[in-house]
Amino acid sequence: MLRGLTGKLKNRVRAGSLHACWLAAAWLPVALAACDAHGPEGETRAGASAATVTVASLAASTPGVPVVPVVHVAAQARAQTRAEVYEQVGKMTALGKQLFFDASLSGSGKLACASCHSPDHGFTPGNALAVQLGGGDMRQQGMRAVPTLKYLQSVPAFTEHFHDSEDEGDESIDAGPTGGLTWDGRVDRGSEQARIPILSTFEMGSTPGKVAAAVKAAPYANEFRAAFGEHIFDDTDATFNAVLQSLETFEQKPETFYPYTSRYDAALAGKVKLSAAELHGLELFNDEKKGNCASCHLSQRARDGSPPQFSDFGLIAIGVPRNRALKVNRDPRFYDLGACGPERTDLKGRDEYCGIFRTPTLRNVALKKRFFHNGIYQSLEEVVRFYAQRDTNPEKFYPVVKGKVQKFDDLPKRYWANLNTEPPFDRKPGDAPALDEAEIKDVVAFLNTLTDGYQPAAH
Repeated sequence: MLRGLTGKLKNRVRAGSLHACWLAAAWLPVALAACDAHGPEGETRAGASAATVTVASLAASTPGVPVVPVVHVAAQARAQTRAEVYEQVGKMTALGKQLFFDASLSGSGKLACASCHSPDHGFTPGNALAVQLGGGDMRQQGMRAVPTLKYLQSVPAFTEHFHDSEDEGDESIDAGPTGGLTWDGRVDRGSEQARIPILSTFEMGSTPGKVAAAVKAAPYANEFRAAFGEHIFDDTDATFNAVLQSLETFEQKPETFYPYTSRYDAALAGKVKLSAAELHGLELFNDEKKGNCASCHLSQRARDGSPPQFSDFGLIAIGVPRNRALKVNRDPRFYDLGACGPERTDLKGRDEYCGIFRTPTLRNVALKKRFFHNGIYQSLEEVVRFYAQRDTNPEKFYPVVKGKVQKFDDLPKRYWANLNTEPPFDRKPGDAPALDEAEIKDVVAFLNTLTDGYQPAAH
């Protein structure tokens, strides 16, 4: 049974079981294993091999960007102690932060990771553009809205068939395609995700050579040598892969990327009480016959007590309207079909995966200025209203031609069987919407409690 294809209630991911420690960069297990080769005094035992650090583990090529080979960089001439490994992680985290804000890595010299992933806006864009501009001339328009980089530590690797018995106790239930760090789930590692915008011609528009040269000329070049070896800049690919791994390590820093410091987290901890409107919004959010939001955006603690992620990380089709402001959509033959293309190619031709996109976390969603994969909406009220009224009042969201609503105008009809029909998408024109305007307002009030940085009032 596939998510969204059969109407089966989605299986829920155990957030706690998927938590990844920020120290668990690709190379860390290798380095820590090498610690076992040390004697009691920390000296390397006879016959023990020197620890080798895997700076990047790049998967199959990503569509539209060059392939960079996997490179292994020797971090030390001997095996490292645990203290040295943790010190190395600290160095990479500090470097990753500097790289994240360094616009010189881009082809134009004007676009940094932070340009589109603003820390002040939950690591999403600080502007209200549906999609961002980039490329060598900073005028090239992308095709998808920029997703957040926060709370990705629990996202599992993409799988076409996700099984989890947390809710129903039946591992035979297939929750369908789940996981991956992008809208279409095509990469699983932070280093792979970072590689996409750096090399994309309509984003940072750079090359491994340009990135390596920029880092070599950067004020932090000596820190880079200290972390990866004096001769790191002798190998362009090794330098580029070290950049990607440093970015991944920085983006797993818990106090920055998954602090769990929202008003809702404080309420779960008993430190504050939600208002009547916020509590009512939460009730509607969880109600399977009303908002039913929690069927995808999990709102309760996991059984192990870990905080809710507000996503089950599944890929789902909900029929978001076509954003006609995007240049790619000027071609009536073009469709962004998510998991089955065009950016992702390994599932091309798999009709059952066309039109599905990964469910994003709702943490810090109130800081965003654009919503859905194509940035069609600019407010949470619009988003919740779409969910509540998509099927009862489709004329509000889709074009009307000669008196007929062109429903699901951004998904060819051959893929409509993939659309989710669970509540609130189980109604028809003439039915009452799942939420009225007052209820929509309360759901939005609740969503505003998910913003990090809340400080309970001192007593």
